[in-house]
Amino acid sequence: MSAVALVVAAGRGERLGSSGPKAFVMCGGRSMLEWSIDALKAVPEIVHIVVATPPGIEAPAGTTGVFGGDERSHSVRAALHHTLAGDPVLVHDAARPLVTPEIIRAVLAGLDGEADAAIAAARVADTIKQDDGGDAAPTVARTLDRAGLWAIQTPQVFRREVLERALAQPHEVVAAATDDASLVETMGGTVRLVECPRENFKVTTPEDLRLADLLLRRR
Repeated sequence: MSAVALVVAAGRGERLGSSGPKAFVMCGGRSMLEWSIDALKAVPEIVHIVVATPPGIEAPAGTTGVFGGDERSHSVRAALHHTLAGDPVLVHDAARPLVTPEIIRAVLAGLDGEADAAIAAARVADTIKQDDGGDAAPTVARTLDRAGLWAIQTPQVFRREVLERALAQPHEVVAAATDDASLVETMGGTVRLVECPRENFKVTTPEDLRLADLLLRRR
């Protein structure tokens, strides 16, 4: 297997309250991006890493940099175009610094002969309720069965041709997707879930950053 990795690191991090790009915020003594890159480099099957960064910011040594866009899909498409070869294609959010080589290898292995994509995911532990759509004072419309619910993470691994077709869908479809696997689902593709630890969470808020910092310093 000769896989390529695309790392999305162009986010601005408003909810995190950072003064610069979120992926470059320090966590556990290093930037979040560095943690992700090191985990990817530790997997021999990954032969090329492309990082989508904000304009004017260089990618880490040993990777290829490309400027990302305002939307996630723009960054993924730009990074994919900078990989001349490699299949499958792995996509990872730099804001998940707790990813490990073991998680990456598990998701790569999840792309078996029948799947178009394989994605890291954790089983939902909390009770999930759906509201009635009210803005001011919503009430519960129903309680969902959490037995079949998963919290989706990255990395996500795709057959190259499938990801290319997914990103080529109409702009309104691509812009509405919250992750790349959703685009494969809209085409009727098969997406395999690979169970991973909840520790592989996305750093979005200052509270997330403090928790990730603590966990990384314990490693």
